[in-house]
Amino acid sequence: MIGSKRKGLGVITTAAIATSALLISAIPAHAEVGVSSSEIKLGITVPQTGPAATGYNKVAPAMKAYFAYVNANGGVNGRKINLIIKDDKYIPQEAINMTNELILKDKVMAIVGALGTANNLAVASKVQIASRGVPSLFVNTGYSGFADKKKFPTTFALFPSYAMEAKAIAAYLKENLPTAKTCVLLQNDDFGADAAAGFKTGGVTFTETVKYVSGTQSSATGQTWIGKFATAKCEVVVLFGVGTANAIALGVAAAGGYKPQWILGSVGSDVTTIKATLNNPQATALMNGAIGASWAPDSADLTDEYAKQFREINTTYNAGAVFDNNVMVGMSEGLLIVQALRAAGTNPTRKSLIAAIEKKGSTFASAGYSALGYSATSHVGQTGFWFGKYNLAGELKSVDGKYTMYTTDSAAGPVVKTEQKRLPMPAKGLPSN
Repeated sequence: MIGSKRKGLGVITTAAIATSALLISAIPAHAEVGVSSSEIKLGITVPQTGPAATGYNKVAPAMKAYFAYVNANGGVNGRKINLIIKDDKYIPQEAINMTNELILKDKVMAIVGALGTANNLAVASKVQIASRGVPSLFVNTGYSGFADKKKFPTTFALFPSYAMEAKAIAAYLKENLPTAKTCVLLQNDDFGADAAAGFKTGGVTFTETVKYVSGTQSSATGQTWIGKFATAKCEVVVLFGVGTANAIALGVAAAGGYKPQWILGSVGSDVTTIKATLNNPQATALMNGAIGASWAPDSADLTDEYAKQFREINTTYNAGAVFDNNVMVGMSEGLLIVQALRAAGTNPTRKSLIAAIEKKGSTFASAGYSALGYSATSHVGQTGFWFGKYNLAGELKSVDGKYTMYTTDSAAGPVVKTEQKRLPMPAKGLPSN
């Protein structure tokens, strides 16, 4: 009996070892949240519905389309990228809820391209992605604070900051319109405050500063803004609001015959948003002659290799979506994300992803014309702007044909004019780093 029991134990032990070996072999040798042997899960929160959806709702689908193109060409080291899109309606609490859902329910490896200053600040504070070690890559906001590695250790900026843009505009004004009576429209939040700080550092004194609360922009409030600018006899007006606010200002001014020299901030110069807000496909004519600042090529520039490649991808993988600057942004971010994932190694982790951008991010190919500022001590993305003038079609054309960059920082550093050469678009738009 004893021998029989021992024999039975041996059989059980052998079976248990065999079962254990099978279980171990079924688990990847290297495991990370959101990463399997065949897939990398990423998440994004953006306004797909609500008052801010116009234009912005094209960013995430464009990114997803670029990932579909990459997936069709082998993915990232054999893994397909699965982008999960959540609608935050441009409401901070919704961004908090949706981000928590992405992390806890969907179990994504990283958040990518999350949109909005207030939303990203709320998520950083309430979801505490930094303490969780969750990367938040290439956020869709120019708030300068997100480039601060100490405060936001897992967050990386993509756009040059609003402070950088304001300093660049200040330098442009001093060079080209030094005696003009200049005024500005700002959003009354962190977006506007960041710009105001940049204008102050840049040494611009505005004759009239008009601030509006996000969500209150309408024909009625637009009448008030334009009335103040006209009364102050503003010769140059900087519209540093979101697209809906800028569109309303342009429309009201045109209806009243007020024609200053407009300067449009990069955030609020999207053609799709301006057309939709004014419900007028010809609304781009209101932009004609306006000065604009941009870090990337205009989406209509078919001579630009990045715009051309993204347009081709959009035709096949984002059918029905009109190619515009929002699509350009989504695909540009997708290109950077793929390079970051490749640089993170064959078995990427959240930590290796962050480390890869800090070590190699400054060498990534980008549609932007300025150098990328990523390093072990900096989470700054693009570092400068070029200036152009809008034509009747709403296309931004370089004022000098050279894409001269006004490069600076978000603090007290000087604005330096440079002609920087971008890295070429990877062959067929597929990174091989």
